[in-house]
Amino acid sequence: MSVRTSSLLLALIFGVNALLPSLVWAQDSSAAPDTNAIGKVLTVVGTVHIEHPAPITLQANLPTNGTSQTKVGDLIYRGDVIETGSDGKLGVGFADGSSFNVSGNARMEVNEFVYDPRGHSNLSLMSLTKGTFTFIAGNIAHTGDMKVDTPVGTMGIRGTAPRVEILNDGSVRFSTLIEEK
Repeated sequence: MSVRTSSLLLALIFGVNALLPSLVWAQDSSAAPDTNAIGKVLTVVGTVHIEHPAPITLQANLPTNGTSQTKVGDLIYRGDVIETGSDGKLGVGFADGSSFNVSGNARMEVNEFVYDPRGHSNLSLMSLTKGTFTFIAGNIAHTGDMKVDTPVGTMGIRGTAPRVEILNDGSVRFSTLIEEK
């Protein structure tokens, strides 16, 4: 095997290892900024922007202002702020299996996210400030503490599929989807 082939093989091995997800997807606001992705954009329609306020040193293609038009496959990090335009819709999947659908004219912040598939001290906190959201709770709701903050209060989620609508006057409508047997 030539030196060039060996070098290319070694670079490929290190490159693939860098792309493998960690078993523990944790980002804690008290710690230094982390570069572990906690979710991924699954669907996007219209105008959607994700602001990455924490420095993401591993993602070299971020613009200098931290925002750009979102596309399928973009990664989500703790501290990100998701905003949709009037024509925007977004679907996001998180490491614990939670999924959020975000309507047009919406704003959501990913405040906290700590998930270890073998752990029982998992936690997440999402802040919804405007728009309509539907979501399906994942493993954090069953093995830790999943919370969703709204302008009128914070919901503790234990495993369900809620719909939250934040109206222009700041009031909140909440409903739970019921599974028919």
